Amino acid sequence: MKKESVLRPTALVTGGAQRIGQAICYALARSGYKIALHYGHSAAEARQTAQHIRENGGVCAIFPCDLSDKRAVENLLGRVLKKFSRIDVLINNASVFEPSSLKKDEHDAMKRHFAVNFHAPYILMRSFARRAGEGSIINILDTHIVRDKTSHSAYLLSKKALAELTKMAAVEFAPGVRVNAVAPGLILPPASPEGGPANQNPGYLERLAKDVPLKRKGRVANVTDAVLFLLDNDYVTGQIIYADGGEHLI
Repeated sequence: MKKESVLRPTALVTGGAQRIGQAICYALARSGYKIALHYGHSAAEARQTAQHIRENGGVCAIFPCDLSDKRAVENLLGRVLKKFSRIDVLINNASVFEPSSLKKDEHDAMKRHFAVNFHAPYILMRSFARRAGEGSIINILDTHIVRDKTSHSAYLLSKKALAELTKMAAVEFAPGVRVNAVAPGLILPPASPEGGPANQNPGYLERLAKDVPLKRKGRVANVTDAVLFLLDNDYVTGQIIYADGGEHLI
């Protein structure tokens, strides 16, 4: 391996096979990071993403892991460190997004969402702080954490909890580890229940964007640019950047 490759920092991105996670992997690879790409069920997409990074001069290894399995999550960072000699960045991007409500018996939905959206990031953050000692953690949230919508109550509660964990960890993990978050708005329509392409009709986001202060939907680059800013600015911690066109303000 070339010396230059050995010296590159390493980033672990959960849910990095497609959608925003994939875009984050590409952006970090272009910025010189070696990529530890985690995936849950998207094996084919993970291989394609890794191949694209390698074909463009980057370094990428893929790591399957069921984030609802506590023991598997506890072992994930160790597996990454066996492949790469260091880890500098943790991006908690993977999440479950399913409809649920408070009125119905949604205990299983609550367990499923919190396992992937909160407990897995919590375990990985603790492991990162202990093993890396210094570096940066970025959690991917959702602009709706400022609201109390109940059509996706389990999802939203798990993201609200992760937002608070972001701020608490920023205090406890300092000064070695900075912890921040990005909360996207109208960037991509939700994926289909099977995890495939988005299932909304054309113009779905454009119609919703009429109620956003900037009157337009965002781009995936708006999220990746926010991630890169948080990695580059070493005097920012405990912050949430809303990449949402001002949606969280209304």
